[in-house]
Amino acid sequence: MSSTRTTLRTTGVAIRAMLVLTLVLGVGYTLLVTGIGQLLLPWQANGSPLADEKGSSLIGQSFTDADGNALPQYFQSRPSAAGDGYDGTSSGGSNLGPENPDLITAIQERKTAIAEREGVDPSQVPADAVTASASGLDPHISVAYALLQVPRVAEARGLPEQEVRDLVESRIQGRDLGFLGEERINVAELNLALDDREGE
Repeated sequence: MSSTRTTLRTTGVAIRAMLVLTLVLGVGYTLLVTGIGQLLLPWQANGSPLADEKGSSLIGQSFTDADGNALPQYFQSRPSAAGDGYDGTSSGGSNLGPENPDLITAIQERKTAIAEREGVDPSQVPADAVTASASGLDPHISVAYALLQVPRVAEARGLPEQEVRDLVESRIQGRDLGFLGEERINVAELNLALDDREGE
Protein backbone atom coordinates (compact mmCIF):
# COMPACT_ATOMS: atom_id res chain seq x y z
CA MET A 1 0.00 0.00 0.00
CA SER A 2 2.83 2.37 0.90
CA SER A 3 4.58 1.54 -2.37
CA THR A 4 1.43 2.30 -4.36
CA ARG A 5 0.98 5.63 -2.54
CA THR A 6 4.62 6.55 -3.24
CA THR A 7 4.22 5.68 -6.92
CA LEU A 8 1.04 7.75 -7.21
CA ARG A 9 2.66 10.68 -5.40
CA THR A 10 5.76 10.49 -7.65
CA THR A 11 3.58 10.26 -10.77
CA GLY A 12 1.52 13.26 -9.62
CA VAL A 13 4.67 15.32 -8.99
CA ALA A 14 6.04 14.36 -12.42
CA ILE A 15 2.80 15.32 -14.19
CA ARG A 16 2.57 18.64 -12.34
CA ALA A 17 6.22 19.39 -13.09
CA MET A 18 5.67 18.57 -16.76
CA LEU A 19 2.63 20.86 -16.93
CA VAL A 20 4.40 23.73 -15.18
CA LEU A 21 7.53 23.40 -17.33
CA THR A 22 5.40 23.17 -20.49
CA LEU A 23 3.61 26.38 -19.56
CA VAL A 24 6.77 28.21 -18.51
CA LEU A 25 9.17 27.02 -21.22
CA GLY A 26 6.81 26.02 -24.02
CA VAL A 27 4.33 28.88 -23.81
CA GLY A 28 5.78 31.61 -21.60
CA TYR A 29 9.30 31.59 -23.06
CA THR A 30 7.95 31.50 -26.62
CA LEU A 31 5.66 34.47 -25.96
CA LEU A 32 8.49 36.38 -24.28
CA VAL A 33 10.97 35.84 -27.13
CA THR A 34 8.31 36.61 -29.76
CA GLY A 35 7.34 39.79 -27.91
CA ILE A 36 10.96 40.94 -27.64
CA GLY A 37 11.47 40.20 -31.35
CA GLN A 38 8.36 42.15 -32.34
CA LEU A 39 9.33 45.05 -30.09
CA LEU A 40 13.02 45.38 -30.95
CA LEU A 41 13.33 43.89 -34.46
CA PRO A 42 9.85 43.65 -36.02
CA TRP A 43 11.06 43.58 -39.66
CA GLN A 44 13.49 40.71 -39.03
CA ALA A 45 11.06 38.85 -36.74
CA ASN A 46 8.42 38.86 -39.47
CA GLY A 47 10.74 37.34 -42.08
CA SER A 48 12.20 40.53 -43.59
CA PRO A 49 9.46 40.79 -46.25
CA LEU A 50 10.06 42.70 -49.46
CA ALA A 51 7.60 45.32 -50.71
CA ASP A 52 4.29 43.99 -52.05
CA GLU A 53 5.05 40.58 -50.50
CA LYS A 54 7.48 39.66 -53.28
CA GLY A 55 9.46 37.37 -51.01
CA SER A 56 12.02 37.94 -48.28
CA SER A 57 15.19 39.97 -48.47
CA LEU A 58 16.92 37.09 -46.66
CA ILE A 59 16.23 34.45 -49.34
CA GLY A 60 17.76 34.49 -52.82
CA GLN A 61 15.44 34.53 -55.81
CA SER A 62 15.62 33.62 -59.46
CA PHE A 63 15.27 36.36 -62.08
CA THR A 64 14.89 34.13 -65.10
CA ASP A 65 12.13 33.21 -67.55
CA ALA A 66 10.30 29.86 -67.64
CA ASP A 67 13.16 28.32 -69.64
CA GLY A 68 15.79 29.44 -67.11
CA ASN A 69 17.18 32.25 -69.25
CA ALA A 70 18.27 35.41 -67.45
CA LEU A 71 15.81 38.29 -67.74
CA PRO A 72 18.01 41.04 -69.23
CA GLN A 73 16.33 43.89 -67.30
CA TYR A 74 17.22 42.34 -63.93
CA PHE A 75 20.42 41.76 -62.01
CA GLN A 76 21.07 38.04 -61.63
CA SER A 77 21.60 36.17 -58.37
CA ARG A 78 24.20 33.57 -57.53
CA PRO A 79 23.55 30.03 -58.75
CA SER A 80 21.47 27.93 -56.36
CA ALA A 81 21.75 24.25 -55.44
CA ALA A 82 18.70 24.38 -53.16
CA GLY A 83 16.20 21.87 -54.53
CA ASP A 84 15.40 22.87 -58.11
CA GLY A 85 16.97 26.25 -57.39
CA TYR A 86 16.09 28.88 -54.79
CA ASP A 87 13.78 26.43 -53.02
CA GLY A 88 13.34 27.74 -49.47
CA THR A 89 12.22 24.29 -48.27
CA SER A 90 15.39 22.57 -49.55
CA SER A 91 18.22 24.79 -48.38
CA GLY A 92 21.61 23.27 -49.07
CA GLY A 93 24.68 23.24 -51.26
CA SER A 94 25.79 20.72 -53.86
CA ASN A 95 28.36 19.20 -51.45
CA LEU A 96 30.78 18.81 -54.35
CA GLY A 97 34.45 19.30 -53.52
CA PRO A 98 36.65 21.81 -55.39
CA GLU A 99 38.24 19.04 -57.49
CA ASN A 100 34.97 17.32 -58.40
CA PRO A 101 34.78 17.09 -62.23
CA ASP A 102 31.03 17.86 -62.24
CA LEU A 103 31.58 21.05 -60.25
CA ILE A 104 34.52 22.11 -62.42
CA THR A 105 32.45 21.55 -65.56
CA ALA A 106 29.46 23.46 -64.12
CA ILE A 107 31.68 26.41 -63.15
CA GLN A 108 33.27 26.56 -66.60
CA GLU A 109 29.87 26.42 -68.30
CA ARG A 110 28.49 29.16 -66.05
CA LYS A 111 31.56 31.33 -66.58
CA THR A 112 31.28 31.01 -70.36
CA ALA A 113 27.54 31.74 -70.34
CA ILE A 114 27.88 34.78 -68.05
CA ALA A 115 30.82 36.18 -70.02
CA GLU A 116 28.78 35.89 -73.21
CA ARG A 117 25.67 37.41 -71.60
CA GLU A 118 27.59 40.36 -70.13
CA GLY A 119 29.94 40.83 -73.10
CA VAL A 120 33.16 40.40 -71.11
CA ASP A 121 36.14 38.06 -71.03
CA PRO A 122 35.57 34.94 -68.86
CA SER A 123 38.46 36.02 -66.63
CA GLN A 124 36.37 39.02 -65.52
CA VAL A 125 33.54 36.89 -64.13
CA PRO A 126 33.70 36.91 -60.28
CA ALA A 127 33.70 33.65 -58.31
CA ASP A 128 30.31 34.28 -56.69
CA ALA A 129 28.70 34.48 -60.13
CA VAL A 130 29.54 30.83 -60.86
CA THR A 131 29.38 29.16 -57.44
CA ALA A 132 26.40 28.51 -55.18
CA SER A 133 26.50 29.41 -51.51
CA ALA A 134 26.36 26.74 -48.79
CA SER A 135 22.65 27.38 -48.29
CA GLY A 136 21.82 27.84 -51.97
CA LEU A 137 19.67 30.77 -50.88
CA ASP A 138 22.19 33.61 -50.51
CA PRO A 139 20.33 36.83 -51.41
CA HIS A 140 23.55 38.78 -52.01
CA ILE A 141 26.11 39.12 -54.77
CA SER A 142 29.48 40.80 -54.72
CA VAL A 143 29.85 44.42 -55.76
CA ALA A 144 32.05 43.24 -58.64
CA TYR A 145 29.32 40.94 -59.98
CA ALA A 146 26.70 43.69 -59.70
CA LEU A 147 28.88 46.22 -61.52
CA LEU A 148 29.61 43.65 -64.24
CA GLN A 149 25.86 43.50 -64.98
CA VAL A 150 25.27 47.27 -65.10
CA PRO A 151 25.70 47.77 -68.90
CA ARG A 152 23.24 44.96 -69.75
CA VAL A 153 20.59 46.09 -67.27
CA ALA A 154 20.92 49.74 -68.30
CA GLU A 155 20.54 48.85 -71.99
CA ALA A 156 17.56 46.56 -71.37
CA ARG A 157 15.77 49.25 -69.36
CA GLY A 158 16.75 52.16 -71.59
CA LEU A 159 18.43 53.94 -68.68
CA PRO A 160 21.77 55.79 -68.63
CA GLU A 161 24.50 53.42 -67.51
CA GLN A 162 25.76 55.89 -64.92
CA GLU A 163 22.30 56.09 -63.35
CA VAL A 164 22.18 52.32 -62.91
CA ARG A 165 25.76 52.30 -61.60
CA ASP A 166 24.88 55.00 -59.05
CA LEU A 167 21.89 52.94 -57.90
CA VAL A 168 24.10 49.87 -57.46
CA GLU A 169 26.67 51.83 -55.47
CA SER A 170 23.96 53.32 -53.26
CA ARG A 171 22.81 49.79 -52.30
CA ILE A 172 26.20 48.46 -51.16
CA GLN A 173 26.01 46.85 -47.72
CA GLY A 174 29.17 46.98 -45.62
CA ARG A 175 30.97 44.18 -43.85
CA ASP A 176 29.26 42.73 -40.79
CA LEU A 177 30.53 44.46 -37.64
CA GLY A 178 32.80 46.44 -39.94
CA PHE A 179 35.28 43.62 -40.59
CA LEU A 180 33.50 40.29 -41.24
CA GLY A 181 32.86 39.15 -44.79
CA GLU A 182 32.85 41.33 -47.87
CA GLU A 183 30.82 44.25 -49.11
CA ARG A 184 27.73 42.96 -50.88
CA ILE A 185 24.46 43.86 -52.59
CA ASN A 186 21.02 42.36 -52.02
CA VAL A 187 19.83 41.40 -55.51
CA ALA A 188 16.08 41.37 -54.87
CA GLU A 189 16.17 44.78 -53.16
CA LEU A 190 18.26 46.20 -56.01
CA ASN A 191 15.84 44.88 -58.64
CA LEU A 192 12.86 46.25 -56.71
CA ALA A 193 14.57 49.64 -56.51
CA LEU A 194 15.02 49.54 -60.29
CA ASP A 195 11.36 48.70 -60.82
CA ASP A 196 10.32 51.51 -58.47
CA ARG A 197 12.55 53.99 -60.31
CA GLU A 198 11.03 53.07 -63.66
CA GLY A 199 7.55 53.34 -62.19
CA GLU A 200 8.11 56.90 -61.00
